[in-house]
Amino acid sequence: MTGTAERRLRLNLFIYPGGHHEAAWRYHGSRPDRLLDIGLYQELARRAEAATLDAVFLADGPSLPDNVRYASRFRLEPFTWLAAVAAVTSRIGLIATASTTYTEPYNLARLFASLDHLSRGRAGWNIVTTGAPQAAGNFGLDAHPVHAERYDRAREFVDVVTKLWDSWEDEALIADQASGVFADTDRIHPIDHEGRHLRVRGPLNTPRTPQGRPVYVQAGSSEDGRGFAARYAEAVFTAHQTLGSARDFYADLKRRAAALGRDPDRVLVLPGISPFIGSTEAEARALRDEFNELTQPEYSLQLLERLLGVRFDVADLDRPVPREAIDTGGERGASSRFQLIVDVIERERPTLRQLLHRLAGARGHWVVAGTPEQVADRIEEWFTGGAADGFNVMPPWLSGGFDVFADEVVPILRRRGLFRTEYTGTTLRDHYGLPRPRSTFAGRRAPLSTTAAPAP
Repeated sequence: MTGTAERRLRLNLFIYPGGHHEAAWRYHGSRPDRLLDIGLYQELARRAEAATLDAVFLADGPSLPDNVRYASRFRLEPFTWLAAVAAVTSRIGLIATASTTYTEPYNLARLFASLDHLSRGRAGWNIVTTGAPQAAGNFGLDAHPVHAERYDRAREFVDVVTKLWDSWEDEALIADQASGVFADTDRIHPIDHEGRHLRVRGPLNTPRTPQGRPVYVQAGSSEDGRGFAARYAEAVFTAHQTLGSARDFYADLKRRAAALGRDPDRVLVLPGISPFIGSTEAEARALRDEFNELTQPEYSLQLLERLLGVRFDVADLDRPVPREAIDTGGERGASSRFQLIVDVIERERPTLRQLLHRLAGARGHWVVAGTPEQVADRIEEWFTGGAADGFNVMPPWLSGGFDVFADEVVPILRRRGLFRTEYTGTTLRDHYGLPRPRSTFAGRRAPLSTTAAPAP
């Protein structure tokens, strides 16, 4: 890891419809009438760009959550929405989630190439294998593939997409009017991939993008997820409740990347943080409690059952969560979010209501309540303490929950020399301090001569 004086925080705005607290849409400061208004998301992105954040991140999933009855948990298809955001911004990165289980690599490669071109190099791909089993029925499958199988496909999927993005070398597009040569076809390559899960001939029908490849982002902290991230990811989204847990994950991931011959400084670890901010700590805590009082037990219990596989009753809300009722084996036990919740139960011995309130804030991500100075202190502690390279900022509600962070916390981080005051580059790779990769096909053939033939 480079010295602290040379490092700068990386900050993304993680946009979730309405905000990250499950009761955000019920809060009096929310605007549920604008959840499908592209203008809201454009305003948020412009606000984040004015604060010189690295990126906006739009999560996605290929199925409707079972508990949408009580919360704004629908999904927005990210490519269309981020294209509209790209049109009204010029610097901020644009990160979209796309599944390796329920998409085809050729289509995905085209979508991200188009986003990177139209944004002039600001696209990032949040690589997920999809954890929701109900997605299977939307794609003609009888059952959701098991955890290990999904990651096996994901590894092959990323290799294929990388080859597709590299299939046009940088010098392939010539557009030489004098010679009449538009493209050097010796620098456009079929990939001819035949693997266990995928067969793709290629090449891509889109020239190489401004970044060479969109930034590779990964979310998942299971054993399979860590191994995948160490091999492929350039930024890792993760969830931790304690500084100790975050440090352990950070050190483990950097060690794994180094063991694979990668520069660990080019694998950014970005935990989620959901801040409740007030002029005093008591005010911030009261705001957090106000949100928690708006939660609906029916929703919260459904979510907990999906995560832990245990059915609880409203009558149990003020009783301790029975750790012995939770089975840590099987497919569910491989989930990093499952383990995070079990750790909270074992460490804190909460009542069911207390546990539900912990998860209501940001689905297991780190919830902080305090003054702007206190929130900045916590961010600095994790950043300088070997736990994070930056954060996904997850406002409890929108847009006020982000406005106060941009207005009050970002200036403090700047004064401390932890965060940029202006952009120094134009692409997401520039913002993250990542190099532009060469095509894996580069240098295999001599460049095409474009000298026009002499007249007869």
